[in-house]
Amino acid sequence: MMSKSRWAGLSVSVLLALSLSACGGNKQGASPSPGGGAATPGGTTGGATVDAQAVYKANCVTCHGDNLEGRMGGNTNLTKVGGRKSKDQITAQITNGGNGMPAFGSKLKPDEISALADWLAAKK
Repeated sequence: MMSKSRWAGLSVSVLLALSLSACGGNKQGASPSPGGGAATPGGTTGGATVDAQAVYKANCVTCHGDNLEGRMGGNTNLTKVGGRKSKDQITAQITNGGNGMPAFGSKLKPDEISALADWLAAKK
């Protein structure tokens, strides 16, 4: 029979693993916005503007929250990330990951990463 402390440690480990595996992943809905819509600033794909907010909602809200408030500690709060990091630094973080964040360089298209970095860099 396991002690309460071992059960607690095992439970925390399982919850942490599930939380980290939930970050990102779902890429549905991260498509370019249709023409004429109120798209957020970002990159372009064949003349269509990438909707950075749609990319964010499809890939980032699990860890960073619906309102950029962060759900996994202080480093996940993006409300004023543009005041702390440049667009290039944000692009590198999204592409390569690090500090607990998974890399999205192979999951997102370059124009999606650029649009997301532009949008986040404006958050000051």
